[in-house]
Amino acid sequence: MSKQCAILFGGVSYEHEISIVSAIALKDVLDMPISYIFCDKHREFYLISTKEITSKLFSSGAYKKSPKLTLKNGGFFQKSLMKEKKLDFDFLLNVVHGGDGEDGVLASMLTFFNVPFIGPRTDAGVLSFNKLYTKLYAQSIGVETVDYEVLKKGAYKISLSYPVIIKPLRLGSSIGVSIVRSEGELEYALDVAYEFDDEVLVEPFIEGVKEYNVAGCKAGEFILSMVEEPQKEEFLDFDKKYLDFSRTSRVQAADIDAYLEENLKKTFQTVYGKLFEGALIRCDFFVVDGKILLNEINPIPGSMANYLFDDFSEVLKALSKYLPKEKIIAIDYQYIHSIQQAKGK
Repeated sequence: MSKQCAILFGGVSYEHEISIVSAIALKDVLDMPISYIFCDKHREFYLISTKEITSKLFSSGAYKKSPKLTLKNGGFFQKSLMKEKKLDFDFLLNVVHGGDGEDGVLASMLTFFNVPFIGPRTDAGVLSFNKLYTKLYAQSIGVETVDYEVLKKGAYKISLSYPVIIKPLRLGSSIGVSIVRSEGELEYALDVAYEFDDEVLVEPFIEGVKEYNVAGCKAGEFILSMVEEPQKEEFLDFDKKYLDFSRTSRVQAADIDAYLEENLKKTFQTVYGKLFEGALIRCDFFVVDGKILLNEINPIPGSMANYLFDDFSEVLKALSKYLPKEKIIAIDYQYIHSIQQAKGK
């Protein structure tokens, strides 16, 4: 019997629209029944018809005519005249990019209400959503990263040499990102980044750096994608990444030697570790002077990086069998009973 998948998308985030694009793209990729669950700007949930889903449905507000859903213990429920009906699916795929989806908010809710889902758990989301925490995590597991410094809103001096790249600390999709080549460009670039976050990351901008992407998950054993070498200019701006999130066509593997490919995949596995169990992630690496450096972790990559796999549906089905289970904690009130007995009550 075919697995049924629910796709959760939208959320309160600067990347809300990108999430919509990713969700729609997956319609042409997955060979299994799909239920679409949209989280709007008010954090209300709606059941969206797979046949009717288009970007205009959301920009026009017409989605509000769709059935409302309630998240509670066991899953999502739709009200009917006499009773509530539980939405039927085997697993939920978290495709909420940015805030809500990648920062641990929805992961906590789904875990709390015992909903089986593919996506980063709370701690994985917290560590990968914040670019500083990502650097510290990489350092703790022996994976090298690009040099960096963090500025708080109101600071306009840096210690790194130009050119540098400025990034909001808690944001993806190249929103608020600028390349700064001289001191005269710094203040404006920082003001742009501070519009999106109170803290920004400053890194050296490495001209012509070799970049490689690897996606994958652990389903008993690791399932890894091909290694991709993105073809891009200086960096992918928002508009180019927006289009990138609708990708469904398989890309070509990077033309690299077996040694580099093996080491990129080994580094990916180190980053994934136990922290990202239950998620399908993509890691973006730089290679500088033969050294592999972690650039960033994409805990919910655009279009779920489906284009890097031969059979993406089979990857999700395999992963759905290895989702983390919460430890059962016995609550038997022995402590309270012992106090009551001691008091003779």
